[in-house]
Amino acid sequence: MAANEDQEMELEALRSIYEGDDCFKEIGPSAFQYRVGDIGDSKAFLIDISWPETYPESAPVISMNAFFNNQISPSVKQSILNRLQEQVEQNLGTAMTYTLFEYAKDNKEDLMENHQPFNNAITLAGNESTAEHVNAPSKKKEKKEQLTKAQKKKLADKTDYKGELPRGWNWVDVIKVKLFSNSYLATEDFIHYTLITRKISWHRL
Repeated sequence: MAANEDQEMELEALRSIYEGDDCFKEIGPSAFQYRVGDIGDSKAFLIDISWPETYPESAPVISMNAFFNNQISPSVKQSILNRLQEQVEQNLGTAMTYTLFEYAKDNKEDLMENHQPFNNAITLAGNESTAEHVNAPSKKKEKKEQLTKAQKKKLADKTDYKGELPRGWNWVDVIKVKLFSNSYLATEDFIHYTLITRKISWHRL
């Protein structure tokens, strides 16, 4: 439950006013969120308000640290908080959560006037990486030429398991050179050559 009677009354009023409003979210009996702007709106932002025990006599805690605001620069966030803080000072001692949410809604364009999409890079512990380092293009690995299945099989047939050519793989070509270097090769020798080459080719299969 809320810490005091004033907070309980304000809580009931907020529930009644924002019933059915998807922009309003009750985090707890003393913590609330309101989204100013529609989802997809580049100038939309989220406000978190929580009540200390002595609220409304003391100021509420206002934050814009929600992940939803990750694309808003720190300077714009601080500017919005400063403007909301002015409203807090003017309404101190009274229920003001509704007033703060409505002020943000009514002045959305003015509050986000200097907004530019901001990439909030995450810095890893012990690493002073900046957005420039995070977004640096990575070196692409050179793509090796891929062999087809037929090429792989042909290569495997010619080599042993170490990828080396076996002894005698080119004997047929040697015999061919020697036989045909003799200009007086007889028909009988040619037939003998043919049988030899076929036999060697068969052994290579």
